[in-house]
Amino acid sequence: MSSNPVAEAVASLMPRARQELTELVAFKSVADFDQFPRSESEGAARWVADALGAEGFQDVALLDTPDGTQSVYGYLPGPEGARTVLLYAHYDVQPPLDEAGWTTPPFELTERDGRWYGRGTADCKGGVIMHLLALRALKANGGVPVHIKVIAEGSEEQGTGGLERYAEAHPELLASDAIVIGDSGNFRVGLPTATSTLRGMTLVRVRVDTLEGNLHSGQFGGAAPDALAALVRVLDSLRAEDGSTTVDGLVCETQWDGVEYSEERFRKDAKVLDGVELIGSGSVADRIWARPAVTVLGIDCPPVVGATPSVQASARALISLRVPPGVDAAEATKLLEAHLAARTPWGARVRTEQVGQGQAFRADTTSPAYKAMAEAMAVAYPGQEMRYAGQGGSIPLCNTLASLYPQAEILLIGLSEPEAQIHAVNESVSPEELERLSVAEALFLRNYAAG
Repeated sequence: MSSNPVAEAVASLMPRARQELTELVAFKSVADFDQFPRSESEGAARWVADALGAEGFQDVALLDTPDGTQSVYGYLPGPEGARTVLLYAHYDVQPPLDEAGWTTPPFELTERDGRWYGRGTADCKGGVIMHLLALRALKANGGVPVHIKVIAEGSEEQGTGGLERYAEAHPELLASDAIVIGDSGNFRVGLPTATSTLRGMTLVRVRVDTLEGNLHSGQFGGAAPDALAALVRVLDSLRAEDGSTTVDGLVCETQWDGVEYSEERFRKDAKVLDGVELIGSGSVADRIWARPAVTVLGIDCPPVVGATPSVQASARALISLRVPPGVDAAEATKLLEAHLAARTPWGARVRTEQVGQGQAFRADTTSPAYKAMAEAMAVAYPGQEMRYAGQGGSIPLCNTLASLYPQAEILLIGLSEPEAQIHAVNESVSPEELERLSVAEALFLRNYAAG
């Protein structure tokens, strides 16, 4: 990092940042209270609220949102007449999946090979720390030049929309001139990147029933309709031979026109096994940023261990469908549900239930805020020009904010570069990226205030 005073301030704060991220990662703040205690999420929310209070934020509040979770809000006043910038992150995390697959415990921050490992280090507890670092560096160098609002969401990973509905009911709360969403990531480590598009998503549960109860496969198999086999056929119908997503009536052949993503680099980033082909058609960027993608997230059926010789009477699955900008998520949901109903074989009974939805997002990269961010990134990453990339994931709040505040400029940056392996085992964050992006955010706030 250069001798810029802001960069020097951030560098001096990194040991504190590590300790704080260690404390925050320790909360098992998965917003699925059937799996993890509500107290873990509430503890993380209080941690964020206390951190904001310690930095002089006013009106710090734990907001009880309609989905039963809490978002944390705080306001830090700047100079009179200054612009207002909203900084967003979320403190809830994905479940750790198979804890046995983690090299070190998922809720204990551990340093290994220059990275900090733990669930939420990159997505998105690290984003909370990034905002704090940026503000502290500015306070050490003349003060924060804009009014700051911070919102830390408590259920982003669940897609249950609590903060969106709260914001719609209290539109004045998050009103701002610019919004920095700290929940995306660089295209790769060391390459400053603003995310210009997000795919939307829908989550649908499907249940197939064929019998009043399980039957002996020796006595009835061959004629009795097997619900699990029917579900397998339905799920298989969602992909073409090459693996492309095929939902009846959902057509999208959009091509990505930003930074390209070579197949070789993607295979390395995704850790695809030797000899296994990539799926879909078009460029990698087309497939992951500009086109729909279906994923079977889970199936309820008997496990192999302890399975009995039975024809299954019922089976369930949870399906995720990602949709690119230009495709309405609500319409995609209708098409997916209709596809599942039409493709269920043997007259089996099928029921679907939508459990989450978020619209796609496209940023206006021509706005003054993006110019201010590009200038800041050039200082934080010497010799590098800020690039634009898409992100296959969804941040449903983006469209809510864009709708509520159409004049606000929305920027997406963050710590979730490919090596971070967010949502997977052994999630990690690069402390160098945390440092550089904190510098970039601080300089952006200065540039934006002066613009």
